[in-house]
Amino acid sequence: MNQSKKILIISYYWPPAGGPGVQRWLKFTKYLPEFGWKPTLFIPENPSYPIIDKSLENEVSPDLEIIKTKIWEPYQLAEKFGKDNKKFKAGQFDVKENQTWKSKLSIFVRGNFFIPDARVFWVKPSINYLKKYLAENHFDAIVTTGPPHSMHLIGLGLKKEFPNLKWIADFRDPWTEISYYKHLKLTNSADKKHKNLEQKVFQNADITLATSFADAENFRRKGANAICITNGFDKMEVEVEVETEKFTLSYIGVLEQLRNPENLWQVLKDLIAENREFSNDFELKFVGKIDDLILNKLENSTLKNSIKNVGYLSHEESNLEMQQSDLLLITNFPEEKSKGIIPGKLFEYLQTGNTILSFGPKNADVEKILNETNSGKHFSFEDSENLKQFILEKYEEWKRGETSLIERNISQYSRRILTKKLVEVLEK
Repeated sequence: MNQSKKILIISYYWPPAGGPGVQRWLKFTKYLPEFGWKPTLFIPENPSYPIIDKSLENEVSPDLEIIKTKIWEPYQLAEKFGKDNKKFKAGQFDVKENQTWKSKLSIFVRGNFFIPDARVFWVKPSINYLKKYLAENHFDAIVTTGPPHSMHLIGLGLKKEFPNLKWIADFRDPWTEISYYKHLKLTNSADKKHKNLEQKVFQNADITLATSFADAENFRRKGANAICITNGFDKMEVEVEVETEKFTLSYIGVLEQLRNPENLWQVLKDLIAENREFSNDFELKFVGKIDDLILNKLENSTLKNSIKNVGYLSHEESNLEMQQSDLLLITNFPEEKSKGIIPGKLFEYLQTGNTILSFGPKNADVEKILNETNSGKHFSFEDSENLKQFILEKYEEWKRGETSLIERNISQYSRRILTKKLVEVLEK
């Protein structure tokens, strides 16, 4: 029997952390041994996770070797200044007129003093620790996965020490191309430093992985050897076809101000005002963390009686809520340069067979996937007329009992198939 090849994965997020950032490498480590690769994981011992989901710990293979070292993060200090900092850590922050002086200050400090991010203090100790570890233990490849993009600086340091070791830099989100980058209040020198570090990662990594086609193209334009391996879905534990009591539109996950589909809320308010039956039958369900300002505005509007705010649930429970829905909402940043972002939950949405309602820039990668799989419709943040018509059509179908699950050809997005693709890239 051939001996397994060995791969070291350097990550900040790992169970019991919740959220989409955990899923990607949790699933890759699950299937890698099947294709002849033995993963070892390097993570912080005492991380400051914004979301906890202990149910994900059940998915960690008991055979997975995990190494941990201590991390110091300024968030522990920053949280004493108020909830703005905790919110920021979770990838949410107030924009424009909603910003307090405290949130403005914390955004400025975060963008200019902690480059690329607040986990930067783990970079040097990790390089020193792993230099010794890699000298004593043979590995065929290392992976760094970000954000936080500090993980890629660990990879950069190790590549200098071990030039023949294959390094894969996995970008779950872009670095300087991410939509909120322009909101970080960066000085010219900080902006230059972010961009120089990103460039060094692209030039030195043997392979740069992107989670979308457009991101891979952008990274190649910047000199990276970039390949797209999207996120995906694992087989659901429970698959049920549910007849909903209400016509239910669900949003699962984190919704921040920068991705708020205001045209959708207005269309729903109009439908409630114009159509009594729709008003009685409709439910707007939130599962996860919805920005307080968005939620307060909706709860103080004519939508208030239609809202069901479930709060944060485990991954498994969230999947069940997805299935118990008629329309599944996904939103992206409105800017053109965000068209490459494919939220991880899209693939879990696809697997339910329910219709997906998407918002974001035109010709987005999400739109391509929806069209290719016949799974729903994508709208811009300005399009209200077609949106209203689409929701009404779906509502009428629901009333007639015509909503059966859509059969889709989505096997290429299964986690096992995606891991096979990763192994092909590793062995090229």
